[in-house]
Amino acid sequence: MEKVLVKTEKSYECLIGRGLLKKCGSLIKETVSAKTIAIVTDDLVDRLYSQTVEVSLKQQGFETVKYVFKNGEASKNISVFSEMLEFMAQSRLTRGDCILALGGGVVGDMAGFCAATYLRGVPYIQLPTTLLAMVDSSVGGKTAIDLRAGKNLAGAFYQPELVIADVDTLATLKAETFADGMAETIKYGVLFDREFFDFLKENDASGELEKIVKRCIEFKRDTVERDETEKGERALLNLGHTIGHAIEKCSSYTVTHGSAVAAGMCIIAKGAYRCGLCEENIYDELVSILKKYGLPTESTFTSEQLFDMALSDKKMKSDGITLVIPEKIGRCRLLKAELSLLKDIIEKGTGNED
Repeated sequence: MEKVLVKTEKSYECLIGRGLLKKCGSLIKETVSAKTIAIVTDDLVDRLYSQTVEVSLKQQGFETVKYVFKNGEASKNISVFSEMLEFMAQSRLTRGDCILALGGGVVGDMAGFCAATYLRGVPYIQLPTTLLAMVDSSVGGKTAIDLRAGKNLAGAFYQPELVIADVDTLATLKAETFADGMAETIKYGVLFDREFFDFLKENDASGELEKIVKRCIEFKRDTVERDETEKGERALLNLGHTIGHAIEKCSSYTVTHGSAVAAGMCIIAKGAYRCGLCEENIYDELVSILKKYGLPTESTFTSEQLFDMALSDKKMKSDGITLVIPEKIGRCRLLKAELSLLKDIIEKGTGNED
């Protein structure tokens, strides 16, 4: 089992290994002293892993309650969130108890935001079961729900007590769900490390899961420790996300997050280079590695549709937006851009002109 220590305002460990679900009770017992653990999960993960987790928790003397909602981004809304809070209250969960997020990114976001707001804050633990959640969303304390106007518009920075990443759970993922996680994995290479990018390009990621998950968590840890509440540098982690979130919203969330981010990275890479903002043209190399892992590299929506939807991005300010510009593989920068430049980047990034 590998360990990564995250030293934010509240320090916590991320554990990476195999067979961790079966012993999650003892791992959690070492971290929290709760009487009751409220498991939050979705209907797909519930059928796969809830029983294993509940047995492990009860073996360590924990009492458990469970809230299950329908799988998918469409459930990440204020209605389901309200029902989750009511469930915690009806279950008489106290500040001395704990919420456990068992599932992918949607589950982690919902459970984390619930933990941040119920009783003004109760402890929670992330037990991610998708690659995307392991390498990205379960670490760093970003929690949120979607509003009708856009994605992740209500939320809180709230760090977990512990993250347990059992890579054995990745064996049950559909190919497209695994690919979603690879989009965020590849993002780290583009952002920070040419060598890691090349490793993903030259090897089969599915055979190197523990190594890859640990490295991605280290990338995120290093960034979050320097900028926990995204006042500056942490915004780099949004590479491809402004346009990616616009793609998700345009599709009514039928395009998954990872697929949207993959296409978003390609659009920003092509558009920014054509606008003279990049040192190198990484577009072809980025397209190649994304296709290797079964990810889309373009959007079916028009530049006008994407720009209009991007205007509801939570990173938008009255005088523009901060964009992540990929200068070359392994180095990106933040650019405060006027809306006219964002529009130009999207147009050039979705167009076919030379």
